Amino acid sequence: MDLEDVAVSPLLDGASPALAGVLCVPDGAGPWPAVVIVHEAFGVTEVMRRQVQRMAAAGYLVLMPDLFTAGGARRCLTATFRAMASGQGRAWVDIESARQMLMARDDCTGQVGVLGFCMGGGFALGAATRGFDASSVNYGRLPKDMDSVLAGACPIVGSYGARDGSLKGAAAKLDTELTKLGVVHDVKEYPTAGHAFLNDAMEGSKATQFLLGRFLGMGPNPEAAVDAWQRIDGFFAEHLST
Repeated sequence: MDLEDVAVSPLLDGASPALAGVLCVPDGAGPWPAVVIVHEAFGVTEVMRRQVQRMAAAGYLVLMPDLFTAGGARRCLTATFRAMASGQGRAWVDIESARQMLMARDDCTGQVGVLGFCMGGGFALGAATRGFDASSVNYGRLPKDMDSVLAGACPIVGSYGARDGSLKGAAAKLDTELTKLGVVHDVKEYPTAGHAFLNDAMEGSKATQFLLGRFLGMGPNPEAAVDAWQRIDGFFAEHLST
């Protein structure tokens, strides 16, 4: 079960030119359900690569498109966040290209979930009405108009940290909205966790780590992560089964 840097293909109109991705195929014989992982704002880091491996070890065909292919995080970050907020733009086409690539593989069952962290969590939430069969939203920003964005969404499992200063009350708001819309869901807030608590290591420079830790409570929380992963695994096993 090795990670492979791949070119995402075929590309849909409007996708990043030469869109790159990270693919991991489970050991053994397929076919398998698939998962598109949407990375956090730091990009395709070693931490994110380990998340790809983790999902593949759980029995999923996994592809993480690099939303910063066309220039790196410094040049693409602002445009990518704008796309997340507006619901349109190149990043969305990149995510759909990744879904289509997985669907076209002979070793895919045809069931595809989406899982996102941080910035990627916002995309995973918005993608819940874009052809995916299940969505895992991890400390993702909520859309301004949840009624229209989430109506008819696939099943959603969401995990948030109460110490995350950037997303105060987001878990309760999302839970209430999904209940109102009749969307199957499991949303939980962890009292001792902050932002990025599912990561196994801090990202960024020492100065960045200090600031994010102070204002977002950012950092690994192994106890909360164990519970959150159990919920994600169970949820995906239920909704991505053949």
